[in-house]
Amino acid sequence: MLKAKLGISPICWWNDDLVELSDDVSLEECLRQASVAGYTGMETGRRFPMDWAELGPILKAHNMSVCGGWFSGTILEGDIEENKARIQAQMALFKAAGAPCIVYGEVARSIQGDRSKPLATKPRLDEDQMRIYARNMTTFGEWCAEQGMPLSYHHHMAAVVETEAELDLFMKHSGAGIPLLFDAGHLAFAGGDCLRAIDNHHKRITHVHTKDIRRAVVDSLDRTKESFLDAVMKGAFTVPGDGSLDFEAIVKRLASYGYEGWFVVEAEQDPKKAPPLEWSTKGNKELHRVMQAAGYTVV
Repeated sequence: MLKAKLGISPICWWNDDLVELSDDVSLEECLRQASVAGYTGMETGRRFPMDWAELGPILKAHNMSVCGGWFSGTILEGDIEENKARIQAQMALFKAAGAPCIVYGEVARSIQGDRSKPLATKPRLDEDQMRIYARNMTTFGEWCAEQGMPLSYHHHMAAVVETEAELDLFMKHSGAGIPLLFDAGHLAFAGGDCLRAIDNHHKRITHVHTKDIRRAVVDSLDRTKESFLDAVMKGAFTVPGDGSLDFEAIVKRLASYGYEGWFVVEAEQDPKKAPPLEWSTKGNKELHRVMQAAGYTVV
């Protein structure tokens, strides 16, 4: 049987971009709730100490591991050496923690954190620009892997690689040195076909975010006026089992290609409307159901 692990992002408890969408709980309480909900890993966030001597005992007390974590990259601007310097501390922590990867998010020119920028104004690259960017990302990804900590590239709403077509173009011009994080929620929000994207890019998928969407909210957005963060505030995202995506089909498709690794719940919501323990438990229950149906053993 295929083996997989279930992790969760602290964004279910505290939002790094919208502080008002945060539960006033400590890192220890966040980890405790995640453990109670059935998860064995958590991606890092703003309340995580970046010193393994401090973080290690906290995680051990809750039987949790580091299953990834965001790095705000700017390779699009072309300065690979600057990104190498900035990622060093996170790389050291993740190697000490035995993390599977660092999640690379491209923030150069991105409007994902700017509520004044409507979704329709996202950055766009022509094929020549994408080719240069993808090659630089491959170079950076290869260097990170050589240091002992691979990246996993996160396609993301309001960023330079958002749509399925942009993802296809990025994957066409990049190499195996930059693996892919597949995020069902972001791809569906961008109008993409999740199953087709898995078919096309399964060989490079090394990490999976099981973010769900509320289709009615996404479809009601005025993308000429509303931003990515406006969509988050309106409740565009949720956990598997509460939204519109067919995660049984998605997980079965990943299983058909032999994917083994982490499935990470990442559903930024208002914790006052979606209490994190309740919602994370709901997502865990649904993932266990669909993973059993797909032939996975959760370890």
